[in-house]
Amino acid sequence: MIDREIEYTIKPGMSLQSVSRELGQLGIIRQPYYLVIEARRQAVAGKLRAGEYVITPGTTPLQLLDQFVAGKVKQYALTLIEGWNFRQMMDAVTSCPDLKQTLHDANGKTVMTALDNPELSPEGQFFPDTYHFPKNTTDIEFLRRAYNKMQEVLNNEWEQRAENLPYVRSYDALIMASIIEKETSVPEEREQIAGVFVRRLIKGMLLQTDPTVIYAMGENYDGNIRRKDLSIDSPYNTYLHTGLPPTPIALPGLASIKAALHPEEGNTLYFVAKGDGSHHFSETLSEHNKAVAKYQLGN
Repeated sequence: MIDREIEYTIKPGMSLQSVSRELGQLGIIRQPYYLVIEARRQAVAGKLRAGEYVITPGTTPLQLLDQFVAGKVKQYALTLIEGWNFRQMMDAVTSCPDLKQTLHDANGKTVMTALDNPELSPEGQFFPDTYHFPKNTTDIEFLRRAYNKMQEVLNNEWEQRAENLPYVRSYDALIMASIIEKETSVPEEREQIAGVFVRRLIKGMLLQTDPTVIYAMGENYDGNIRRKDLSIDSPYNTYLHTGLPPTPIALPGLASIKAALHPEEGNTLYFVAKGDGSHHFSETLSEHNKAVAKYQLGN
C-alpha cells in the first residue's frame, strides 16, 4: 500500500478492469482482481464515477471502492469576499486556474444572460462565501451556485424581516445591505448604520453615503473623495439623489443582509468615521457637526 497521498484520475469511460489494473501498477493496491470481485459482489462494477481522487495512506480497497462509487472527488476552493463589486468578483473567477473558463467575456450582460436573467444587474447578486468544487467545474456553474445561494439567503431573510421597513421588495433590502457592507467593518455597528439609513429614507432625506459615490467614480477613485466628487452626475450619487441607488454596489454578507432587514431602533440620523474603523452616531445635525470637527478636522 502507499505511504503518501496520491492523486488518481478515473477518466470518463474507463472500465473497472482498467481502473483496477492501473491501481495495481501504481502500487496503490496489491491485488487488483480483489477490487473487481468486490465491485461485482456489490453490483457496483459499472458505477465508478469519473473524476480526480485523492487517495490517502491506509485506504483499504473497500474504502477505495466506496470512494469511487460515491464520487468523492478532489475538491478545489474559491472564496468570494464580502464587499467585492462585480468586477472584482469576476477577476477572481476568470483567474482561477481550477475553474473551466467558458464565458467569452466577463461582462455583466454575458453572465446574467447565461444565468437566464439578462435584464438583472449582476451587482450584488452572488453570495460571498467559500465554495468547493471538483475539477472541470465551469465558471458559469460556479457562478450559478453563488447566485442561487444569494437568492435563497435573501428570500429566507426577507420572510423574517422587521415591520414597517421602507422597502418595496427584497431587492431594495439587497441594495441597502450592500451599502451597509461597504460602510463598516465593525460587526456590532451594522444594525446602527441600517437604522440611520432606514430613518433617513422614511424622512425623505438624502442618504449621503460615500460608498455609493466611490462606486459611481469607478476606476477614477484613487482612495480619496474630494468635494467636487460629491456632485458627480450619477444615479448612484446619494448626495444628489434621494432614495436608494438603482442597484447594489457590492456583495453583501449575511450579517449585512440581516442588518438591513432588522435595523436598530432609535433617533440617530448621522454618523461619522472616528478614524479607528468605528463611527460616532448623532441624533442632530449640530451634534454631528461637532463630531465631524472632532474626528475629521481634528478641532
